[in-house]
Amino acid sequence: MTEGLKWTVNEVPKSDDKHLELMSEENVKKANEFHRSFPQYSVTPLQNLSSLAKYLGVKNIFCKDESYRFGLNAFKVLGGSYAMGRYIAKELGRDISELPYNVLSSDKLREEFGQATFFTATDGNHGRGVAWAANRLGQKAVVRMPKGTTKTRFDNIVKEGATVTIEEVNYDDCVRMAAAEAAKTEHGIIVQDTAWDGYEEIPSWIMQGYGTLVLEADQQLKEMGVERPTHVFVQAGVGSLAGAVVGYFAYKDNPPVMAVCEASAADCLYRSAVAKTGNLVNVTGDLQTIMAGLACGEGNTIGWDILKNHVDVFASCPDWMSAKATRIYANPLGDDPHVVSGESGSVPLGFCFTALHDEDAKDLKEALKLDENSVVLVISTEGDTDPVRYREIVWDGLYGTNESLSK
Repeated sequence: MTEGLKWTVNEVPKSDDKHLELMSEENVKKANEFHRSFPQYSVTPLQNLSSLAKYLGVKNIFCKDESYRFGLNAFKVLGGSYAMGRYIAKELGRDISELPYNVLSSDKLREEFGQATFFTATDGNHGRGVAWAANRLGQKAVVRMPKGTTKTRFDNIVKEGATVTIEEVNYDDCVRMAAAEAAKTEHGIIVQDTAWDGYEEIPSWIMQGYGTLVLEADQQLKEMGVERPTHVFVQAGVGSLAGAVVGYFAYKDNPPVMAVCEASAADCLYRSAVAKTGNLVNVTGDLQTIMAGLACGEGNTIGWDILKNHVDVFASCPDWMSAKATRIYANPLGDDPHVVSGESGSVPLGFCFTALHDEDAKDLKEALKLDENSVVLVISTEGDTDPVRYREIVWDGLYGTNESLSK
């Protein structure tokens, strides 16, 4: 069943690709060394879904499971922490390699650097990561959240000592609000994983920070005897993570087929691909979707530049597709591991499953060049960051594919 699914092969005119260098292995390794200095660091699992792969008729499916990241149940902290470290290093005229966690979190550095306030807007995971990092580095954090934010996501950020509010506007307007507040605050800095003209340095650092997860996955695949995946499926909100993952593999020889999945309520990259002008097309309104982390209607200019040059297929995915994949992860086949994947985490698997499984998706399977030799990497960016909603999906069949269950 492909009801509500829209997808397009990428035919956007290519640019000079000036941003791809950001995701070189050298730059990503630098970010990874920074993360490795944190006492909370450990490599998150690469789950081998071999029974599911056999069922769907491909060679392998691997899931990079970010529910284990730093005890925060999501990948986002990788970007925020690295950008904050890079910002502090730049202010002090030092290289980030000189500022590992034990130095950054020291009283001596706080005396040298002083007190900054890091502002951000978030649907949940990014703000939690920024608040967590600010808390550990002895800095302040102010977080603005869009209307419709759940109490669980709000409370998780408050616990990290940040100043947090839920505003009566959507995510993109919260970004503008946080940026305006930062501009008026002494030593105020906006730490946002979206870029716009004039605001590109911090988002580029955030993307490099996200590179840690794909560098790990690449190394884990090699340890399992897989030189490279043939296919990569990754989700996009503003496109920072997608740009990081796609950029990392595109920088290498013989890159995989790459697909980017968005929530249909906030499918700015898909619409930009359909327009074929090379420019971003924004989506406005309330952006209502269960995929809270993907409810972003305005794309990251840096991420988009990488994506339009290197993505094969862009997809606009309905909520049921995410919910179905959350249930598939929660109810594994054979000896496959149980993966807790939240609504924004599961959609790449949902899209891949649909392409391989559904009779009316044969043209999609063909466009993606999926066959019995395919080795698929999907990214699960979060665990049950909203436990109530997770239970509603897994226990109660919320957004089920049968009409009687559909919301």
